Amino acid sequence: MKKFILFFLLTTFVGLAQSGNWNYDENNIPTKHPQEFQFLAFFISQGVSNNVYATNDLLKGQTVGRLFGGNTTTTGQNSNYFEQRIIPFFIYQPKLLNGKAILRMAFEIDWTWGDVSYGAGGNFGSALSADQVNLQTQNIELELIPFKNFAVNLGLQRLYDTPYNPYRTFASTMLKTGYRLMYWGSDAVGISARYDWDYHRIKAGYYQLYENNINQNDDVTLWELNFEMDVAKEWRQGVTAYYLYDRANGEGGVSVLGQGLNSNLAAYNGVYRFPLGANTYKADVIWLGTHGNYNPEFTMGRWSLNGFFMANLGEVQSEQGGEFKKAADIFGYAANLRAGYKYGQTADDNVMLDMFYASGDDNNLDDKKYSGILTGNNWGSPGAIMVSHGAYLLYPHGNVVNRYVSAINDLSNMGYGQVGGTINFSKSLIPNKMVAKVGAAAAQSLVEPNGGGKMVGSEINAMIGYKPAVFMDVELHGAYLWLGDFYDSKVTNGNVDIKPDNPFTVFLVFKWLMF
Repeated sequence: MKKFILFFLLTTFVGLAQSGNWNYDENNIPTKHPQEFQFLAFFISQGVSNNVYATNDLLKGQTVGRLFGGNTTTTGQNSNYFEQRIIPFFIYQPKLLNGKAILRMAFEIDWTWGDVSYGAGGNFGSALSADQVNLQTQNIELELIPFKNFAVNLGLQRLYDTPYNPYRTFASTMLKTGYRLMYWGSDAVGISARYDWDYHRIKAGYYQLYENNINQNDDVTLWELNFEMDVAKEWRQGVTAYYLYDRANGEGGVSVLGQGLNSNLAAYNGVYRFPLGANTYKADVIWLGTHGNYNPEFTMGRWSLNGFFMANLGEVQSEQGGEFKKAADIFGYAANLRAGYKYGQTADDNVMLDMFYASGDDNNLDDKKYSGILTGNNWGSPGAIMVSHGAYLLYPHGNVVNRYVSAINDLSNMGYGQVGGTINFSKSLIPNKMVAKVGAAAAQSLVEPNGGGKMVGSEINAMIGYKPAVFMDVELHGAYLWLGDFYDSKVTNGNVDIKPDNPFTVFLVFKWLMF
């Protein structure tokens, strides 16, 4: 496989060079040279009051995953804290190459106020005297543009399930189109290439999720093909295929949690954990889907409609008696439909309905079939995010520093499947300056966990926000979640005898996207 990739890259680059398309010396005197160095950053700081916390002290710095899951989160005691994060972007475009080569570097520095000092480690810092080494690498990648409309991205880059260029598209657009980062929404190293015509676009990518031992066949790799076309002025439709090759058998991964189908990461993230025991396994997983969007950001009318359908297929084999035998076939599917109406002057004057469905598995592979879905959260933390629906506690919210926790943290809902949704009413109190919204959410599992019911919970929430400057926001948020009988089960409630307290959260946040 790797030899094929190297051969493909070499022949592609040699071909481009010989054809004269990739000629950096051509037109090397721009009419207006690009700015060589650029600095962008996203800063967020918030004061939080809630009753959600991790009981394991080792997880006090960063907590990701399902509420009451393997991350030891629970409810019952009030937590009050401040936290902050900055994500700086450094961009270099040498004048010599006239904008045809770009280096991007993105990092992450975050902590809870007063965590620790004089140490080293991500997600910690800012205690008295500071001096904590806390710098996490998100992206280091090159974008090469050998000719117009064609770009190659090489290195540690954004792995987003969108047809659009993740470095030239606003996050709000990517969270409302394609698969909205619910299947893949993380960073990964690899190579991707894209070509953007006026009315359609295509992207192909190869990502090395885990290499492990370079001399052994113990890798996890992902291939991507994404195509979208403009069917009409307001309507875009796309088709997508992913293929994942997993021979790592859980090796590598997130700290001591590992990664893959039978790892502890599954319980941590709230995805399905395959009951493969200690047996070595091999997995081949395919995603096939389609997505469409009509006026997703209210730029061309009052009505908005978008959604996706994605099917999972594949096979898992486990070693039994020295031979690999079929452990399970995979066939699951999920769908999303998001519809909205803009009743007022601005895009913030709207009513939005967002519905989710994911198939579930009810027999834990007794029939050698897994009927739920898989996402990037089976291999990363987080490997996929669902943050653009308006909920806070039932589904995860996007205003995150170190704690990314919710009742349904992954579209698969632990492999049980789900049907749920949100409805939000938003009003611009001062056009483009002050906005308020109220919302509600509810979800039901398709499968009852042992000792529990299907109702996951129902939520109400509200927000009011003010923009003191361009791309600068001050917002006050609040939400309350009533837990359903889904949490009568020890399988889902953190293995306690009684249902945990209902979670709530209130936070005041300051955000600034600085150019």
